[in-house]
Amino acid sequence: MSRKSERLVNLTIALLATGRWLTKSEIFRSIDGYDGDAEAKERMFERDKEELRNLGIEIEVGSFDALFDDEVGYRIRPEKYRINIPELTPIQLALLSSAAQSWRDAALNSQAASALVKLKSLGIESDVEEVSSNPLFARNSDENLIRVIDAIAAKKSISFTYRGSDYSQENRVIDPYGVGTKNGFWYMAGRDLDKKEIRLFRLDRCASEIKEQGRANSYEIPSEFSMQDQLASRERKLIATLLVRSDKAHSLRRYGRVISSAEEWDTLEYSYADESELLSDLLWHMDDVIIQEPVEIVKNVQAAIKNIRVLHG
Repeated sequence: MSRKSERLVNLTIALLATGRWLTKSEIFRSIDGYDGDAEAKERMFERDKEELRNLGIEIEVGSFDALFDDEVGYRIRPEKYRINIPELTPIQLALLSSAAQSWRDAALNSQAASALVKLKSLGIESDVEEVSSNPLFARNSDENLIRVIDAIAAKKSISFTYRGSDYSQENRVIDPYGVGTKNGFWYMAGRDLDKKEIRLFRLDRCASEIKEQGRANSYEIPSEFSMQDQLASRERKLIATLLVRSDKAHSLRRYGRVISSAEEWDTLEYSYADESELLSDLLWHMDDVIIQEPVEIVKNVQAAIKNIRVLHG
């Protein structure tokens, strides 16, 4: 992990764990990486706040006493950082617990924990358990996510091979603007240099290692860019009717509602964002899922299966 990424992780953990507002001076004293004179630290902190905003992490600003002109402080409210998770099966709960423990071990047995130790030495109590209950990563290679974050920090273009819903692959080059999560997936957004427009990419569909290319500071992120606006297109507003084999395809059931059950199959109303993502989800589960409606997507699933057979035998 780069020094920049490490500082962002440390800052996020400190602002999540604190029981009160943290002032800039406390942040600069407790988190490694804020070096130089006061002006340099100030610039660094402003850039960090902007990058966390692009990642979809909301930092609140407030004061200790609204009646007095105190120094402002910063924090991240855990309730705005959590991902809401519906009822889980025992197997899913076991897998999630293992993942959460992995996050806890990675975060609190690393240099990131030093920020919490320093805060405590300053007399600022922090809630370590609150941090460990907030997993940062979902359905994606940590390394590729870190590479994207580093590229955004350096304002360097990236290249990668991207897998379409029909499992065909295409080389893409973008200027990355931001990353964020939606529906349990990590996404990155940026200007596609070939198509000359902003595109959204699901990180788990990157079929290769993401690589930086070109020089640093080769582009500027438009002031009007918002990762939240990009992720809004991932809202699950469309409905498909699926037959799902009993006790199978639990990831689909998370966004589905069982409307009837038979001996072997459950009928689900499944919400999805767009046809491309729906095709990918259905093909992943193969013969454990049969789509009934919309009719046009039934035809597209059949066509995608034929294409996969042609591509991969």
